[in-house]
Amino acid sequence: MAGMIMDAVLMLLLVAAVGYGIKLERKLAALRAGQLAFAQAVSELNNAAGRAENALATLRASGQETDLLHDRIIKAREVKAQLETLIARAPAVAPVRIVEDEPARRAPVAVAAPVATEDEERAERMAALAERIQGLASPSTSRRAAASAAPAGRDNVAAIVHALTAGRSANHSAKQSLNAARRNLDDDLFAA
Repeated sequence: MAGMIMDAVLMLLLVAAVGYGIKLERKLAALRAGQLAFAQAVSELNNAAGRAENALATLRASGQETDLLHDRIIKAREVKAQLETLIARAPAVAPVRIVEDEPARRAPVAVAAPVATEDEERAERMAALAERIQGLASPSTSRRAAASAAPAGRDNVAAIVHALTAGRSANHSAKQSLNAARRNLDDDLFAA
């Protein structure tokens, strides 16, 4: 009888162990599924971090381009103000007429009087710059040709102002690019 009691107790213990094993197997299966989901979440987080790094690099590059463009615009505005000041101070001289002898070569007909003051020399240089902007003279133009073209600078103000205001549209497109990069960064950061 003692043997039967021992066998019954042993059977009960074996049934309890089998039940506990089944329960433990279910918990381990849930843990494995959770681990796979966690690994997938970590992978998605890693991808989102990579996209955020790329967006930050793009944002930095756009910021540097914007800063460079902003500096150029400021310098262009300073040059514009100097040109306007010099043109306003320039003596009233008959405008230079350009006669087209050959399509490839253009020569001014009227010649301005030689100048001696520093302001007038600066005006000559600005006029030469205006001609180069409009493509009327090559960069290797002699100083005498620049002196003869000084009055033409007054006629070229519109072209110079147009060239300076064209920078505004470039600045606008740089701002749009920067804003787009910021939106992409926000989307990447908050998408995950």
